[in-house]
Amino acid sequence: MSVAGASSGSAPPKMTTVAVAVKGGASGGSGSRRAVLWAVENLKADRFVLVHVMPAVASVPTPSGDRIPITEMDENVVAMYVQEVKLKFEEVFIPFKKLFKTRKMETLVLEDDNPATALLRYISEFGINTLVLGSYSSNCITRKLKGPGVPITVLRRAPDTCDIQVIYTQRIITKSANQLSTSGTSHRPPVFTATDRKESSSGINKHISGPANASAESKVQNSFGIASLLELDYPYSYAFSSVGSSTNGSSFRQSNSMVSAKTEQAEVEQLHLELQNTVAMYKQACEELVHTQNKVQVLSSECLEEARRVNAALEREETFRKIAAEEKAKHMQATKEVDEAKNLLSKEAYERQVAELNALKKSLEKQKIVDALFCGDKRYRKYTSDEIEVATDFFSESNVIGQGGYGKVYKCSLYHTPVAVKVLQPDAIDRKEEFLKEVEVLSQLHHPHIVLLLGACPENGCLVYEYLENGSLEEYIFQRNGKPPLPWCIRFRIVFEVASGLAFLHNSKPDPIVHRDLKPGNILLDRNYLSKIGDVGLAKLISDVVPDNITEYRDSIIAGTLYYMDPEYQRTGTIRPKSDLYALGVTTLQLLTARHPNGLLLAVENAITKSSLADILDKSVTDWPLAETEELARIALKCSKLRCRDRPDLDTEILPILKRLVDVADASLKLEKNNVYAPSHYCCPILQEVMDDPHIAADGFTYEHRAIKAWLEKHNVSPVTKCRLQHSVLTPNQTLRSAIQEWKSRVTLSGT
Repeated sequence: MSVAGASSGSAPPKMTTVAVAVKGGASGGSGSRRAVLWAVENLKADRFVLVHVMPAVASVPTPSGDRIPITEMDENVVAMYVQEVKLKFEEVFIPFKKLFKTRKMETLVLEDDNPATALLRYISEFGINTLVLGSYSSNCITRKLKGPGVPITVLRRAPDTCDIQVIYTQRIITKSANQLSTSGTSHRPPVFTATDRKESSSGINKHISGPANASAESKVQNSFGIASLLELDYPYSYAFSSVGSSTNGSSFRQSNSMVSAKTEQAEVEQLHLELQNTVAMYKQACEELVHTQNKVQVLSSECLEEARRVNAALEREETFRKIAAEEKAKHMQATKEVDEAKNLLSKEAYERQVAELNALKKSLEKQKIVDALFCGDKRYRKYTSDEIEVATDFFSESNVIGQGGYGKVYKCSLYHTPVAVKVLQPDAIDRKEEFLKEVEVLSQLHHPHIVLLLGACPENGCLVYEYLENGSLEEYIFQRNGKPPLPWCIRFRIVFEVASGLAFLHNSKPDPIVHRDLKPGNILLDRNYLSKIGDVGLAKLISDVVPDNITEYRDSIIAGTLYYMDPEYQRTGTIRPKSDLYALGVTTLQLLTARHPNGLLLAVENAITKSSLADILDKSVTDWPLAETEELARIALKCSKLRCRDRPDLDTEILPILKRLVDVADASLKLEKNNVYAPSHYCCPILQEVMDDPHIAADGFTYEHRAIKAWLEKHNVSPVTKCRLQHSVLTPNQTLRSAIQEWKSRVTLSGT
């Protein structure tokens, strides 16, 4: 490291410190690397320090993405954040540490928005001997536009005690520190040396003098960066020398006379003025160019805007023209629709008046028929609406026991007689005719196997039937609501009784009656398991019966339940008495198998063909007479033929066979008197056998004492309802016990 001037006397040795300012990123990485390499190869010092200046921390980020000024944050938090930032900036030194190899080096991160100010403060406060900076060559225009860079600022303002080395790509600018004289009364001015790194190492000095060397002077200025030195604006003298590329750091000698120096200085100042004029002219030309470009851009924008306005106006005009045409077409269409609507409204008003008159006329005629029917017919009783409401507890839902085709069925008591009241739904006004027809039909039907009509209430649309205690046959087939399985002899007898009821309907005079909705749900059982056909409201009077061997298609409303409906009736709409035989056959097969009707016919046919009928019979009955059961199944299959012509005659073919099978069942019943079927409430829901010691549980049901006691030891819910029992107290049912004992005595007497 060369230093201009020397001080007299000797001084104690001091520790020398070399600081190298480095910069990260693509813009500063190459210059900083060049500066570090130059310092390592050319300088010897006790300490090497790599210095990097980071921007001052003014705010702290938050997790939400906002930033909070440090003046509003806690000092400890700010200090921690600054420390984290400095640690991150330490990564800048990683590529430069490898260049030192065996030499020791230190790193330092300064915080300031102005790197030059931070470096100047650092070298002043810590007494740095040498500061090395990396830079790149720039022209005068760039410096005028961007202003002086960090190296120029440091060269201008660096203290006299520190050497400044600015390492460019092609040259090195050096500012040497002042050396104190021995007298201490004067200081030598700093010497700036520009060293060309490309020249040969011969070290021959070239003197610059006179006008003949003007071109050479210009080259020297361009090569050594004289313009950059002029910007330093120091009131000191400058020395320029051309040296080789050797690294010994030797100084140039001044060889010009004072006259030559003044001449060169004047020329340099002249060149400086010319350069300033050139820059001013360039700036003026740039300003004029920018002004002209802005003016052209404004005019172009105005032209484009005007064209856009014209196009927009044309488009609006075309749009308005289309809208006007569409609105005109819509107006014409609306006018046409209004005229059509007026005509349609007038027509509908006329038709409505005619319909209202016809409806009023029909209503009066129906009322006359009802009045005549209920006033003149003495075969059943007419109940008032008050009687029905009081009996059903004002149609309480707790009294509902079922729901028929067009209304709910309530269980109640009229004059100490249990009855079932079927009520027409309030919104089923169109079913008024069905109600009147059911009253008319049922009032004429009196048969032991058809539900008896006790009376009616035309005001509320109610029918009062006798109440059958044991519910429907469907509940026994599928053992619902705690119903026990029926013995085979009772099942045989039910088939015969239902067939007898159908024969009565089909043989009624003057016209036969077809039920159309025969199924297990419409077959009811009384306390003695006597079966009766119910829901005769859908029955149809046949005035012109079509022969079985003729297929006739009619436009009629299909009535009935899908799986029990005659296929020929579904296909043609023609109803015959033999249409009920199909439902009788399906119901009979359900009594034998306890299966759903879907696919039942095919299953029974296959079982009979394979001689495996016993495999599909109801497993709850263990003593089926297989011969009689198979005969009954074959009769049921014949009744379920797809065509009416293939079905047997009810009176001449079916009833005789069923009568013979019932006789077999009655004989078996007398022989096995101990297995006589008891009323359902005599049987224990758990054991499914007649009780000897009945007790009432918390759920209200009666059980055999030993059975319910064993149940309560393992469960706390009802065996029937599956609801939690409130207590486990059992109460003897003495009344039921007496009834069971009386029944057993009666059975014993009847058997003998």
